[in-house]
Amino acid sequence: MITVQRVRVRWTAESRGAPGANARRGLCRPAPLPLSMPPGAVAIHDVLADETARYVPRDEVTGGDDARDLDLLLSPKGAALAVDRLPGYVAYPQQSGPARLFTLLPGQIGRYRANFRFTHTTCPCNPSWYYEDWLVHIANGPVAPDAFTSRMPDHNIDHRVHLYGGSRRPAGSSHGS
Repeated sequence: MITVQRVRVRWTAESRGAPGANARRGLCRPAPLPLSMPPGAVAIHDVLADETARYVPRDEVTGGDDARDLDLLLSPKGAALAVDRLPGYVAYPQQSGPARLFTLLPGQIGRYRANFRFTHTTCPCNPSWYYEDWLVHIANGPVAPDAFTSRMPDHNIDHRVHLYGGSRRPAGSSHGS
């Protein structure tokens, strides 16, 4: 079994700046997994704290055979699991193709952080931006409900960028492959 948790915080362009940042500070953090996860090859716990809902988190639990709905490609390599980020429908930063995040051995956990700017339409000139900050944990194997909140990941990738223009964010930590 592969367990995935994606925690997202979403806000509008109007909430840029210090007051908006203060309101969402600390919201993009791991959450305990539900006690009952669905059967299947991949169990997904998707948590969203949206500005339009006053940042009250809501979660959804699904099961299936892959994590493509999260823009992730999970490829078993024997007992190991290769995790790639797929290009999604983001305005910024754009990604042209799959990118390897890490390969997890049995029992290992990987953490992937990223942030994005999206548009409500496919036209990049549309000024109706919204933003998301993601924290994704992937476990190669069954895990306890507190695995993502109490254990350090074996691999940590940080692809967050400066979303409002200006200089790039400092490079995040990255270890493992």
